[in-house]
Amino acid sequence: MTLAYWCVLIAIFLPYLSTATAKFLGPGYGPRANQDPRAFLSTLDGWRKRANNAQLNGFEVTPAFAAAVIIAHQAGGAEQGLLDQLAVAFIVSRLLYFICYLADWGPVRSLVWFAGMGLIVALFVVSA
Repeated sequence: MTLAYWCVLIAIFLPYLSTATAKFLGPGYGPRANQDPRAFLSTLDGWRKRANNAQLNGFEVTPAFAAAVIIAHQAGGAEQGLLDQLAVAFIVSRLLYFICYLADWGPVRSLVWFAGMGLIVALFVVSA
């Protein structure tokens, strides 16, 4: 299994870091809130709401990243080391995205998001 494939697994679980932050690093989440966690998450504000928003974005972008990694491997047009580097850079971009979201650094967060999307495109381009 390549490092890039392991990065896909990491990307699948990264959104749960965001939701755990939203739920468990503040008051109010417990057995009652767990009856309808989506309703609970919709009541949050501030950094906890932004953590939940980061979770949602993570679920949106992960399929594109996974597809890019799989297609890059299948196409075989790039060396494995390069694919691994791009995949690791994507994971780093997602962690930075999460930090920027929590810190409420909107413009920086958007730049990091574009960088992550550029890395997905790069996986396709280098494999062509």
